Amino acid sequence: MKQRALLSVTDKTGIVDFAKGLNDLGFELISTGGTAKAIRDAGLPVKDVSEVTGFPEMLDGRVKTLHPMVHGGLLGDTRLDSHVLAMAEAGIEPITVLAVNLYAFEQTVSRPHCVDEATESIDIGGPAMIRAASKNWANVTVVVDPADYDAVLKSLADGTAQAGRLALSAKAFRHTAFYDSMISRYLTRVAGESPYSETMTVGYRKAVPFRYGENPHQSGALYHDPLGSHGLAQAEQMWGLELGYNNLNDADGAWELVADLPVPACAITKHGNPCGASVAKSYGEAFRQARDSDPISAFGGVVAINGILDEEAAEAMIEKGNKLDVVIATGYTETALEMFKTRKGWGQEVRLLTAPLPPAESGVAIRTIRGGALIQDTDEDPGYEWKVVTQKQPTEEQMAAMKFLWKIIPHVKSNAIVVGNGTRLLGVGAGQMNRVQSVRLALEQAGEASKGAALASDAFFPFSDSVETAASAGIACLVQPGGSKKDGDVIAKADELGLVMCFTGVRHFRH
Repeated sequence: MKQRALLSVTDKTGIVDFAKGLNDLGFELISTGGTAKAIRDAGLPVKDVSEVTGFPEMLDGRVKTLHPMVHGGLLGDTRLDSHVLAMAEAGIEPITVLAVNLYAFEQTVSRPHCVDEATESIDIGGPAMIRAASKNWANVTVVVDPADYDAVLKSLADGTAQAGRLALSAKAFRHTAFYDSMISRYLTRVAGESPYSETMTVGYRKAVPFRYGENPHQSGALYHDPLGSHGLAQAEQMWGLELGYNNLNDADGAWELVADLPVPACAITKHGNPCGASVAKSYGEAFRQARDSDPISAFGGVVAINGILDEEAAEAMIEKGNKLDVVIATGYTETALEMFKTRKGWGQEVRLLTAPLPPAESGVAIRTIRGGALIQDTDEDPGYEWKVVTQKQPTEEQMAAMKFLWKIIPHVKSNAIVVGNGTRLLGVGAGQMNRVQSVRLALEQAGEASKGAALASDAFFPFSDSVETAASAGIACLVQPGGSKKDGDVIAKADELGLVMCFTGVRHFRH
């Protein structure tokens, strides 16, 4: 019996050549709509699906392939005599190759559209055929990716198709699962449903493979979320060595931080924590001030600026003594880009990225744990009204300093303490197991600059020891969420020491 192949694709890349190859191997070609036209226009014989089913396309094309003559041909297990007999009695012939890819739902919802347009872009017949053929992988070769056409033709020609069918089936189910994840998320959003429903489906598409993950013995890759807000994951690399897991992890921290700061600002991160941040009159000045917060940590760090990187900034960054792993900006002037490329000593070691600034809106953050995932809203400041809780009131400069530091604190790992003024980060204490130790580290880094500076804490002070330590270094004002059972003692100690203290009413843990 002549073998049959059903071809019905939205992405017609390579489909004519694939059809020609199948025809040369003796396959009878069956197709639908535009795919059939493309094959026929190439001079190849092709049978419309309606000839197989005995029914024309119906309901504006919603019903074409949903028919026993198609699905029986895809699902019939020809290894079983009972299936062969049932198919023969019904006049159903096997289909041994299926090439299908789906309506462009992702493209539709990624551009201006209405819900009706999105609904019409939901493919029904395509996923049904893919799933049928994939279930019957022992008998059917299913192809959802044009990149696989050549390999499939070769395997059919040399008789090795059976060996690759299970892998193609798995790929096909990944294809439909990803497709359905986009539809479910989109409809959940437009219906006003909470994303924290009884199940959560999230589809990611592989964008960049890594040489290794966080450490050389780990594998990894960057994946894109087609329906997510754009940010660092959509960065374009302008120059430099390939990116790795750690490059992007650190870069994301810098990019998220600098997006929260006024223009022009610079942020520098190392191992996921800020080691410098500044707002200045120019990006060059902002970088120098951010670097000078902690020059040792800035060496080999990630630098982010929230605008176009110009020649002044490039000159500051390529100065002797600097070493940068990644630089991120919304763009580069041609001269600045060339200055990096021709900088002696670095070669291609510095990776230059352009990326869209992430929007100031709440999203969903996912962190995997063994056996599951922790899912929550992203940490956006709700903008609660601050309270001055001490007798001493803040000056305008002190309030500006506390406000600036409060933008930085959510980006520092807990327990988090930052010291600075109204335009510059001076010291960071991050990731310590007790808060007073984070205070000591931040003050030690800030040194003499602590005198008259501000200090911010991501969570309340459980005891007054942190306030005493800050005062002994010359800190003039503190900002913290409040909410401790010992708040009264902490406020009393601040009053005793002549400090200003504000409560924000919101905590910013980052574990």
